[in-house]
Amino acid sequence: MIIAVDGPAASGKGTVARALARHYNLPHLDTGLLYRAVGYTVRRLELDPRKEADAVAACDLDELTLADPALRDDDVGQLASIVSAHPLVRAALFQRQKRFANQVGGAVLDGRDIGTVIAPDADAKLFVKASAAVRARRRLAELTARGREVTYEQVLADIRARDARDSARSTAPLTQAADAASLDTSALSIDAAVARAVALVEGRVRGRSTAA
Repeated sequence: MIIAVDGPAASGKGTVARALARHYNLPHLDTGLLYRAVGYTVRRLELDPRKEADAVAACDLDELTLADPALRDDDVGQLASIVSAHPLVRAALFQRQKRFANQVGGAVLDGRDIGTVIAPDADAKLFVKASAAVRARRRLAELTARGREVTYEQVLADIRARDARDSARSTAPLTQAADAASLDTSALSIDAAVARAVALVEGRVRGRSTAA
C-alpha cells in the first residue's frame, strides 16, 4: 500500500505520515529532507541556491548527509524551498523518490508533490493543512525549544514566503491532488489528527477495493 501525504510547511504532515507508517508498519520517507539536504550541501560548498547548476551539483546525497540533525534547522528549510523550485533539482531526485514509493509492500511518503507527481496512483492520498497563523505558532514553539531567538512575526513571514514559493514554482507546485482527502489540523491535537488520518486512509482503501 502506498500512502501519499502532502501539505505546506508546519501543517503536521510529517507527524501524520510517521504515525501512518507506524500504524501500517510501512517504511516512511520525508521527501522534504532530500531538498533540505541539497540546500544544506549548497551552503556547505558555498554555492548559490538560486543558481540551478549550483543546486544540481549538490544533489548527489549520501546517507550521512540525510542523517545530519542540522537539516532540521529553519534556515536550511528556507534553502530547501529555494532549491526545490529548480526543475533540474526535482528531476535529479525524482527517481530516488519513485523507487522508495514503489518498493515491495508499499510505503508512506510525505512532501508537496507526492500525490500529484511522485505517486499519482497511490492507494490513499491526504492533503494536510492548517492556517498560516497556527503553523507559525507551531514553528515558533519548535524554534524556541531549540534555543532560537525569533519573533512570531518573523516566523509567520517565513511561512507565507515558503507557501508562495512552493505554490508558484513552475515544476511540481504545491497543490492538492484532485483525489486527495483534506485534513485540516488547525484545531486538532496530534492524537486527533492521527486518528482522523487513519480513518481517511481506511475509507480510501475500502473505496478502492469496492470499486475494483
